[in-house]
Amino acid sequence: MDLKGRNFLKIKDFTPEEITYLIDLAADLKAKKKAGEPVDMFRGKNIALIFEKTSTRTRCAFEVAGYDLGMGVTYLDPSGSQIGKKESIADTAKVLGRMFDGIEYRGFGQEIVEELAEHAGVPVWNGLTNESHPTQILADFLTIREHFGRLKDIRFTYMGDARYNMGNSLMVGCAKMGMHFTACTSEKYFPDPQLVRYCEELASQTGGSVRLTEDPQEGTKNADVIYTDVWVSMGEPDEVWAERIRELLPYQVNKKIMENAGPQCVFMHCLPAFHDLNTVIGAEIGKKFGISEMEVTDEVFLSPQSIVFDEAENRMHTIKAVMAATL
Repeated sequence: MDLKGRNFLKIKDFTPEEITYLIDLAADLKAKKKAGEPVDMFRGKNIALIFEKTSTRTRCAFEVAGYDLGMGVTYLDPSGSQIGKKESIADTAKVLGRMFDGIEYRGFGQEIVEELAEHAGVPVWNGLTNESHPTQILADFLTIREHFGRLKDIRFTYMGDARYNMGNSLMVGCAKMGMHFTACTSEKYFPDPQLVRYCEELASQTGGSVRLTEDPQEGTKNADVIYTDVWVSMGEPDEVWAERIRELLPYQVNKKIMENAGPQCVFMHCLPAFHDLNTVIGAEIGKKFGISEMEVTDEVFLSPQSIVFDEAENRMHTIKAVMAATL
């Protein structure tokens, strides 16, 4: 499998065989790291990490993966570059492409990372956009395969707001890998109908399926994986928080939901999660809206069925695989 020179912008761009290859490579690199075997075959190469949105897991995963591979890593925070402000995206891409061997972008519209890739001349990796989060999907799929020994025929339920990057990317990924994807949420929060049709056609070819339901009991019955994400992005007004909490509370992942799925079911979350009041934001939201948990209860988050920290670690191993394969 030769992916050298490829960009990693969205899961839609990769075949099931290519996704499997990246997961296999990540598993191999993870085993080598656990065994203390060096994989620093990219000494002399350098990568740039552009973060217009801050992050804990994505930044750390890219930095540690880059250092493990022997590369130099330059981090550009939201104030650390002129991208889109004093300098166009195309010009920024052309400059960085002459200095670096690869570029990561985490920020806003998918069109930004696509334009970077068009002009950079080196591999560009999507660390998150509003529409897509492909590195997270690889980490999720590695984690699921580690737990169940397979991806095909896994019954996967996504709860909450399924309209944006996580819902979109997981639905596409599940369809490509022959999994059975369910978006369980209010109809208002269903994924884009055009993307749903694309995934239904894809799933018909891989043996998977795509389902949308508003019924939490029906949507989670016998699920192997229940997945959720925060309901509101930081910075959105109080009215949005109040609306989402009111409309999505029936889709909170709690003990009743996990019991409905069955003992085989695991809980996943891309993090950070609002499962208690032990953060500044959590305390503020608790005070404003009278809740101590949002998309998942603390009981489920800390339960033996929760594999969220395995999932978080696997961000590093799968990102390392993406960089190694494309460089």
